[in-house]
Amino acid sequence: MLADLAPLIAATTQWLTRAYPASGGALAAALCEAQARQAVTVAAWLRYPTATDAALVGMAGPGGSAGLDWMSGAEGDPSRDEAPWRSWVDEVVASWAASLLADPELAARAVAGLTGGDHTSCTPVEFRRLITPDDHDRRAAALLRHPDLVAPVAALHQERLLDLLGPEQALIA
Repeated sequence: MLADLAPLIAATTQWLTRAYPASGGALAAALCEAQARQAVTVAAWLRYPTATDAALVGMAGPGGSAGLDWMSGAEGDPSRDEAPWRSWVDEVVASWAASLLADPELAARAVAGLTGGDHTSCTPVEFRRLITPDDHDRRAAALLRHPDLVAPVAALHQERLLDLLGPEQALIA
């Protein structure tokens, strides 16, 4: 039984970085991927806060990228990669990650909301590139962090994320 979210995080990160690619070469691609991975990790940990939740999604599967592909216009594209990783994409996690990337304040609230979950109980985790991106990060992930460009994906499940995080004043330390 799979009790970690690594396949889901990797696949959803890959979907986001393909849908909103970096520009500027290999370093930009690495910085863009790091930011996407941090956002997806936070979103996945919020969506599946316990080891039991992670094990259940591992057994049932997260749903795949079909809906996201349709929304982004990649469905039916003959050049679209039919790789098995697409079955591990989680639409809700992608939506939440897009919301976090477009709004650093929301990202900070989400990271604060991770405290007490199974994923952060053993090792401190830093999400600097997500919460406080520098100029290199912003340039590398210009498409991925652009609120207007990610809005269709972010809007899919953003309301659920906002409900989960609760009122802003209750989460800011």
